[in-house]
Amino acid sequence: MSAETTSAVGPVEGERLYDVDNPAPLIEPPRKRTKKSPKTARTNFELYGWLFMRLSGIVLVVLVLGHLLIQLVLDGGVSKIGFAFVAGRWASPFWQTWDLLMLWLAMLHGANGLRTVINDYAERPTTRFWLKNLLYTATVFTVLLGTLVIFTFDPNIR
Repeated sequence: MSAETTSAVGPVEGERLYDVDNPAPLIEPPRKRTKKSPKTARTNFELYGWLFMRLSGIVLVVLVLGHLLIQLVLDGGVSKIGFAFVAGRWASPFWQTWDLLMLWLAMLHGANGLRTVINDYAERPTTRFWLKNLLYTATVFTVLLGTLVIFTFDPNIR
C-alpha cells in the first residue's frame, strides 16, 4: 500500500485505510451490559427525564425572570426586601403558588441534572447508589422544608 491513498474527499497522506489486516479500533461502550443487567425492564424514564429538563427549564426561565423583574425593577429593588415585604407577599395565594412552583421546579430540575452527572461519572454501582440516595434525600428534605415554610409562614412571629 502506498503512503498516499485516496478517499471520497481526496488524497489522504500518510493514512492507511482499514481492511482485514488493519481493522478499525474497537470502542468500548461506557458501561457494558452484564448478565445481571435487566433486559426486559427497560422504560422510557430517561426520555421523560430529558423532556422534564427542557420543559421545566422553559417554565423556570419565565418564573425566575418574572420574579426578578417584579421584585427588583417594579417593586423598588433589594433595599425594600425585608421581613414585612415577604410577609406581605406570602399573604397572597398567588405569590405563595409562584414561589412554590419556583422552589419545586428548581429543586427537581437540579436534582435531575445531578442524577445524570452521577450516572455518567460514578463508575461503581455502590457509589452511584449512595450518591443518588444522598441526592434524593437532600432534594426531598429541601422541597418539604421549603413548602412548609411557604405555607406556615407567620408574619406575627416574635
